[in-house]
Amino acid sequence: MVLSASASYILVPAVLRYAIPEANPAIYFGLSLGVTFPINILIGIPTYTYLAQNFKFGGG
Repeated sequence: MVLSASASYILVPAVLRYAIPEANPAIYFGLSLGVTFPINILIGIPTYTYLAQNFKFGGG
């Protein structure tokens, strides 16, 4: 789950570079790492862990 959530750190800068060439990379890299990364660490991982331990997902 964490790997899927962190895929945006790799994908978004590449897409933005081609979709909006005039966009400032310092802003979108900074926001990507400075805002969403700490939220994933502080809220995301504990939430994913809780869900994985308390609910059965998938087939079988």
